[in-house]
Amino acid sequence: MDQSVVLQETLEPGAKCRAAVQGTIQDGESNESRIIGLVECNSEYAIFMYTHRRMAIIAEDVSLEEIVPMSKDFVIEEVVPDTHVIGSDTTVKIISRDVDLELQLPFGSQTRMFLQEAHQAREELLKQAVTGGFPSQFLWLSKYRQNKDFELHRSLGKKYANCAPSSSDQKGKKMASKFGGDSDLLAIQHGREKKDSRMHEDDYVEPTPEKYSTDPELCSEAFASCSARPAMRPEKMKSDITDDMVRNANLLATSKAQILTMPQFGLRDNLIKSELLKQEEKYTYIRNYRIFAGTYNVNGKSPKEDLKPWLNCDAEPPDIYCVGFQEIDLSKETFLFNDTPKEEEWFIAVSESLHPFTTYAKIKHVRLVGMMLLLYVRKEHAAYVTEVEVETVGTGIMGRMGNKGGVSIRFQFHNTTLCIVNSHLAAHTEECDRRNQDYKDICTRMRFIQSTLPLTSLSIMKHDMIIWLGDLNYRICYPDVEVVKKLIAKKDYAKLAKYDQLTKHMEESGVFQGFQEGNIHFQPTYKYDIGSDNWDTSEKCRVPAWCDRILWKGSNIEELEYRSHMALKISDHKPVSAIFQAGIKVVNQELYRKTYENIVRQLDRMENDSIPSVSLSKTEFHFENVKFMQLQVQTLTIANTGLVPCQFEFITKLNEPSYCKQWFSATPNKGILTEGERVEIELEVYANKLTARSLNMGEDLIEDILILHLQRGKDYFLAICGNYLPSCFGSSLQALCHMKEPIREAKPQRIQELERMAEADQPFDSSPNDEPLDIPKEIWMLVDHLHRNASLQGDLFQQPGLKSEFEEIRDCLDTGIPDFLPGSNHSITEALLLFLDALPEPVIPYNLYKNCLESSCSYTLSEQVVSKLPQCHKNVFNYLMAFLRELLKNAVCNNLDVPTLASIFGALLLRPPPNATIQYDVIENKKAAQAFISHFLLLKDG
Repeated sequence: MDQSVVLQETLEPGAKCRAAVQGTIQDGESNESRIIGLVECNSEYAIFMYTHRRMAIIAEDVSLEEIVPMSKDFVIEEVVPDTHVIGSDTTVKIISRDVDLELQLPFGSQTRMFLQEAHQAREELLKQAVTGGFPSQFLWLSKYRQNKDFELHRSLGKKYANCAPSSSDQKGKKMASKFGGDSDLLAIQHGREKKDSRMHEDDYVEPTPEKYSTDPELCSEAFASCSARPAMRPEKMKSDITDDMVRNANLLATSKAQILTMPQFGLRDNLIKSELLKQEEKYTYIRNYRIFAGTYNVNGKSPKEDLKPWLNCDAEPPDIYCVGFQEIDLSKETFLFNDTPKEEEWFIAVSESLHPFTTYAKIKHVRLVGMMLLLYVRKEHAAYVTEVEVETVGTGIMGRMGNKGGVSIRFQFHNTTLCIVNSHLAAHTEECDRRNQDYKDICTRMRFIQSTLPLTSLSIMKHDMIIWLGDLNYRICYPDVEVVKKLIAKKDYAKLAKYDQLTKHMEESGVFQGFQEGNIHFQPTYKYDIGSDNWDTSEKCRVPAWCDRILWKGSNIEELEYRSHMALKISDHKPVSAIFQAGIKVVNQELYRKTYENIVRQLDRMENDSIPSVSLSKTEFHFENVKFMQLQVQTLTIANTGLVPCQFEFITKLNEPSYCKQWFSATPNKGILTEGERVEIELEVYANKLTARSLNMGEDLIEDILILHLQRGKDYFLAICGNYLPSCFGSSLQALCHMKEPIREAKPQRIQELERMAEADQPFDSSPNDEPLDIPKEIWMLVDHLHRNASLQGDLFQQPGLKSEFEEIRDCLDTGIPDFLPGSNHSITEALLLFLDALPEPVIPYNLYKNCLESSCSYTLSEQVVSKLPQCHKNVFNYLMAFLRELLKNAVCNNLDVPTLASIFGALLLRPPPNATIQYDVIENKKAAQAFISHFLLLKDG
């Protein structure tokens, strides 16, 4: 997850978070998690450090703690132990006049991107110093200093100061990648000390420059040549292996110099990489490896039975294990806070159950609420696992909650890229459309940051091999459960498969296109009475279904086994596994060297032939009738028409923080084109809660100019234009109370006038015949519908709706057509939450946020705060609380409780001010907000 988006919401106008990464601060014997951001403003830079909730999704989840300005004495450097564990976290020291701080940053693209941006920022500062530019004043930090009473440098140094000085000859450690120092020379010299160390497997030998110069620039060029080669760079040889994760083995380490230098982002280096990828058939050959893929929905249970019948049921040990779980914890705390002790329990259980005839190393694991995915490889293969990245996507309510969604690990094994996805899709037989939407959301939102230029995101489908496993929740659509059971008893699985929803929707609905699944020769894996092999005997008597599936996509991969494991009985699901034979591309070093040299010679001849040039499919783009939270996409095709490769990028205009406005994005926004090549750029317009208000008021328009820059070439200008349809989403409560007509029928001048008065907190002039509504009609329509139709609805406020239905609901509220709300109860529920989330001023106004937190210990004090609310805000608050109390009367049917509702509505109705002068503890404030709302659900002290 890219935390820079979250941090950006906390910044003042004009400041931009260039990169962010979550890490830990080494404070004595304790480690404290922080999100670290690199912030730029007025060509000055600073490191911002935030405390945070376990899942930092919105600005309210983080709290600014410390700031370290990047002044002329600022240095950031990586510390690498002599004995480097493959895939270990990156230790980074931040050193300044008053600061000596040590951080642990996770291995992966976010860390590389953060360090690369920090390096570039440092280089820009050095250039300013050389050219005699103005020294950094950091006046823009005064606002943040007012927000929190601390000294920018000194408090950080006192709190986290390391006693041990930074030294390149410190015992057991060496410095590499020292930004602002002679790190390139140091890195090369360190590499020379280790140059005789090689890896021996499949004729793989690490390429090393034949000689090293003492000239730092020449050394940097020499290392760049190596770093341009795929699967060869030392910084890639990292996974997530530690000494306590490797079973029955000594510490898995390598004597090879593990130096994480900054990636070289020059045009030449990336052209070499691009050409090498195109010509990889010339220097690779196929070698077969065995992959075990397994999935198990454990229904919230702890691992109290042996997993060997599932994980260790084959005579031949696999080379790679991919093990996915769903529902490892079903508690409310895990749902709301994404924290569970069962993560460690299941990890240990899996590690102890792997095949005993070989030694495995854990490469990576990732978890989101109850979904967890583990990746292991045989110890001897670990050095060839590179480019390891993880990502998560929650598809729960409001697209945030992670009770449903997917987790993924992508990596490169030798020269083949693989992506493993573990997903838990929407439940219930009738929710097929919801499952299909979950799948599409995961595919769209699951993006991995690439470690090399153009630093654009990599989707699931952009891999050589994909294995998708999990509780996909597709059911058997046959009404008579007894007939289904009889077919199972006869093992007539082929006939039963005709009623399988997944099979049908793969053919008809465009989901899992291109994926394959092996023939199913095992009985359905859901639903069983726990502790037995008996079908569900509960009152619901679920129809048996193949919920748990394993699919794959790609070339050179073949499924050898596909089976369930009936011996495991702790859950109402049975685990499933598959064995794959994967043809992996392995590098022949000698052929690689020849190919590399040929490419370099060709580039040398081309370099001075001509300047780059491109043609654009068009330069004007019109986005008509843009609506709230409804994506519009158009395509720009860029074709290289010149005689040489070219590098393109959308660049920032003068005095603007980004190359485009907030409601726009281009994907990819930079890249490389070889001669004759073309690329399609997706131009996206999307209005959300951050931009809706300014678009409603006419302060912003769907208008922008993009500058497409060619390195060593000309600039091209693209015109973006369109119109935004006003929406009640993103409008203020006061303005909506004074609009008795749907907002689309109101004149733009009227909307702008009402919003300006609301923003300035001015009294509204109303004639006796034009009294404002007590509450916005939109809230009344949503709540009234739910009160009449959804009081008994199961999983209300916990299961998301459909995007298509939300769009219909939004249009109904904005236009008044039709005169009833369309869509399911879950979609209307989500629309209500999105409406509250998009309010520019929350139901509890920002100026009373602190009072609410302070009074959360007492119902009486909380009532006093509510009495101070503006009249329309008070009306809405009381109306919502009365509605929620009515829902709780039917808790047996709708599965709601006070903690769940208080947590959801506490985060929506009470939001910390965006430019708060006081810093708040995120977790404590979340609990206080929950307690505040609980008082009004119970009408007494909680």
